[in-house]
Amino acid sequence: MSRKVNTEFDALMALASKRCRDESELQDIRKAFDLASNAHSNVLTHTGEPYILRSVDVARIVLEKVGLGYKSICAALLMDVPGNLYYTLDDIRLGFGDKIAQLVEGLQNINKILASNNASVSLGKDEESERQAENFKRVLLTLGDDVRVVLIKLADRLQDCRHLDTLPRAKRDRILSETMFIFIPLAHRLGLYSIKSEMENYWLKYEQPQAYTDIMSRIDKDVLARTRDVDEFIAPINAALTEKGYVFEIKKRIKTPYSIWYKMKNKGVPYEQIYDIYAVRIIFDPASPQTEREQAYAIYSIITRMYTDKPSRTRDWIKQPKTNGYEALHCTLMSKAGIWVEVQIRSRRMDDIAEKGIAAHWSYKKDGYLSEAGSDVDNWLVKIQEILGSGDINSLEMLDIIQDDILPNEIVVFTPMGEQLSIPKGSTALDFAYRIHTNIGNSAIAAKVNMKLAPLSRKLKAGDQVEIITARNASPKTSWLSFLHTGSARRKVLEYIKANDPDALQLAENMISRKPEEVSIRVNLLGINHPGLAEEIVNALKKIDGIEDVSISELQ
Repeated sequence: MSRKVNTEFDALMALASKRCRDESELQDIRKAFDLASNAHSNVLTHTGEPYILRSVDVARIVLEKVGLGYKSICAALLMDVPGNLYYTLDDIRLGFGDKIAQLVEGLQNINKILASNNASVSLGKDEESERQAENFKRVLLTLGDDVRVVLIKLADRLQDCRHLDTLPRAKRDRILSETMFIFIPLAHRLGLYSIKSEMENYWLKYEQPQAYTDIMSRIDKDVLARTRDVDEFIAPINAALTEKGYVFEIKKRIKTPYSIWYKMKNKGVPYEQIYDIYAVRIIFDPASPQTEREQAYAIYSIITRMYTDKPSRTRDWIKQPKTNGYEALHCTLMSKAGIWVEVQIRSRRMDDIAEKGIAAHWSYKKDGYLSEAGSDVDNWLVKIQEILGSGDINSLEMLDIIQDDILPNEIVVFTPMGEQLSIPKGSTALDFAYRIHTNIGNSAIAAKVNMKLAPLSRKLKAGDQVEIITARNASPKTSWLSFLHTGSARRKVLEYIKANDPDALQLAENMISRKPEEVSIRVNLLGINHPGLAEEIVNALKKIDGIEDVSISELQ
């Protein structure tokens, strides 16, 4: 065995020793490594290195960036062993037990899914989207068996991305396409920010090389010019928190090249107008889990007394965590040097969850920490299983529904009680109603946005306060499908129509599949939609029998 292999494995074991509970778990990792080494003894990668190095790399990502335990580390080491002529899945089951064998089998199944559609056939854009959507659906099916399978596969894909420069162009393009379409959204939704960001940067580097080079050049220049300014910004914060007795560390962060590129492209602004390039992360160790939130707000109070803040850029992801479990308190402050600096305030637990996602959430859950964010992740996994188990939805429709939750374009709106809610950008008041509860969406007849009457089709903006007006005898309309933005809301309307008015189902499905311009013409001809005309909404309300039942929903 080469010296490099031994060195890399020793490094893995040094890290694993801090994670494993006892010597028996470490022995299983050694045994998995020995079996994998034998299975791959004469196998080299395309770069000429021993194949076992790749397995060790994946196992290290599983440990460091995902935070999984010894069974997942063993599965990462063994994932390619059953492809060897001399070893089968039964050998792994006999040597390591059912659970590790199940993980390895799940990883093999994902590889088969991806390999089955990787024939060198030129596909049109629509066909390629359908193929990738079907792959996505089949990968998601493995979540029901054990979510760790997908987490280990994300580590495996990151390892591929780190070596893209050594691959033939066709294989590299295929990996990048799958990564952007399947694995980056999954990493985002499962809260694996570190893996997601690294994959995004590789995608930008190879798919948009000029943009990547330009942005990296600007970042490098800014780092040289601004390092001293950011250090001077941090110094008073460090002194104030130390004086107050906090146990903490402060990290500096530069926005990733992909994030900068995406913001420039999405908002149509130049590099100079990206104001959150610099960020400072305050990570504190709370005195107790019960005082975690209070300490975060106290730190916020301390630093906003020291620097001028930008209220429109304040984001409270502690009170209302993101759907992928992310918790932090963000604010943007003006430094003495005249640059805006984003400050992210997190507890140690929040930081682990932000970097390692669902695995960290489960770890803290076992230790007695309770979090609304964690339940959101669990609920999402349940929802995915319900969608996949329905059996009557095609892959593209399912992908549309799921991507409501995983696309990064979110805005924050508020309920009448002041609770903040994250919804996809472009959502309407009716999407908001269905986000609160299916029954509220089904019985909605109008909305109040910022205390003014508005149609259900009103597109919401960040910061809007939204109330939904409901009627007991109201029900979903086929016409709603012409303006609903989220796939989950459209699915709920379709489910209602299917159950209560099957004759209208074909019209509803046609309305979804029709081009937007055709839908608007059809809707206008039918006189169904009256966006922006409050008086017509009032007239519509007056025509509903039992108007006395109309009420303002108290959304909490």
